[in-house]
Amino acid sequence: MIEQLQKDSLELLKKLIGIQSFSKEEDKTADAIEQFLQQRNIKTYRKLNNIWAYNKYFDKSKPTLLLNSHHDTVKPNSGYTRDPYDAAIEDGKLYGLGSNDAGGCLVSLIATFLYYYDQQELSYNICLATTAEEEISGNNGLECVLPDLGELEFAIVGEPTQMNLAIAERGLLVLDCTSTGKAGHAAREEGDNAIYKALKDIEWFRNYRFSKVSEVFGPLKMSVTIINAGSQHNVVPATCTFTVDVRVTDAYTNEEVLKIIRTNVDCEVTPRSIRLKPSSIDKEHPLVQSGIALGRTTYGSPTTSDQALLSIPSVKVGPGDSARSHMADEYVFVDEIAEGIALYIEMLKPVIKGK
Repeated sequence: MIEQLQKDSLELLKKLIGIQSFSKEEDKTADAIEQFLQQRNIKTYRKLNNIWAYNKYFDKSKPTLLLNSHHDTVKPNSGYTRDPYDAAIEDGKLYGLGSNDAGGCLVSLIATFLYYYDQQELSYNICLATTAEEEISGNNGLECVLPDLGELEFAIVGEPTQMNLAIAERGLLVLDCTSTGKAGHAAREEGDNAIYKALKDIEWFRNYRFSKVSEVFGPLKMSVTIINAGSQHNVVPATCTFTVDVRVTDAYTNEEVLKIIRTNVDCEVTPRSIRLKPSSIDKEHPLVQSGIALGRTTYGSPTTSDQALLSIPSVKVGPGDSARSHMADEYVFVDEIAEGIALYIEMLKPVIKGK
């Protein structure tokens, strides 16, 4: 059965590569995934360009685990020497846009879902969600359908990790800060210089150390990355704006970090979003322990994915290598897909079958 799943997964991935599916334009890859599942007599649900399904013997009395990956891609960069939509296999590599990020993960999770689909007496229900707009952290992807999926216990998020286990992921806060003074003529020492007021707060961002330190990531990091003030040399500026990039660890929530910052600075602090939350799963979680038993290592991921939208324990794991994501002439090894399917299946067995 696994060999057939591997073969079908490869064919599905080749088909998906051949379809343009930039973020917000994933309708045709959604069609292809929907058709693939329906051809196997699986009832599917759809909202915009998101497709999801449940195992055949879904039982409301049981908890549900989520298998999630995305089918949107970035646009091919200018360095491509190949047709990004030509799913060619050469020297064991399957080339094409989205092959590595995150097509290999996506089809491997679909295969895993199919493996368990009609098995009875599982400890967990399984929800498969193939979603859109991950590459732009869009509102019409996973976040859009989460209320429709029902209560979820934990999740596997498919991203290329060489099948190692990202048990934590940094969150992200981008803060727009405004220090306000009073305009005046520089020659007469009039006004209240907003730059000087901003400098005090910028120095705080530079030097402040949060008390809680993540076991996975270490200290939370804040960096002032943009600053703007003034209109001409002889006018004391009334406002100074600056931007702060905050990489939140699993030791804090975004809301907690924002509260601490606002308590300590005088400037007005406006977050662009608090959606991209830090996420983690306990290293002692049965799923993580199962992966470790299969020889996989654990680490903290510095990159952001749809995992940031989940408020449940989740692990990011999948075939492929994140170093190949968004690169020219993107590829995934065919053997990585086969290995990914086998490892996903084996990793879940002791968790959902009690073996």
